[in-house]
Amino acid sequence: MNIGVTGDTHNNLKNIKEICFIFNKNKVDLVFHTGDISLPKSLLAFKELDCPMKVVLGNNDIGEKDSLIQASKDFQCEINYEPYSLILAGKRITVLHHPELINEEMVSNNDLILHGHTHRYRLEMMEACKIFNPGECAGFMKNKNQIGIVNLNNMNSKVINF
Repeated sequence: MNIGVTGDTHNNLKNIKEICFIFNKNKVDLVFHTGDISLPKSLLAFKELDCPMKVVLGNNDIGEKDSLIQASKDFQCEINYEPYSLILAGKRITVLHHPELINEEMVSNNDLILHGHTHRYRLEMMEACKIFNPGECAGFMKNKNQIGIVNLNNMNSKVINF
């Protein structure tokens, strides 16, 4: 199973369109958005995905929370508060926006932690847990934006620049 990872899209509709294209081209099974979509129109741009999306609310989403939840009902999108945990393909995964919430207990109870907020790439192993943030994806400089794909079968992750 392949999952797409993006976050901090901050209303950049042009980049969201490209993100959807890349995830669809790579046939990901599910997309995780690590927060800071910002406005419902930006969330609705993700309707172009060929798979479901799960979102955690970031600090820039709180003021639009109700509108984002309403917009999520228009397609296969689930909005969650951070930290959001689930088991997928036998892997324990937690998704959050704020990396400062990561603690020893979270690391020991997960195989994979996905986060946003920093706009910086992170790939780190702590104990047996992989912590991943693909990096910036709301910028305006071509080939400086990044999204990630994680293969949950072998836990390999890759970053795609656009």
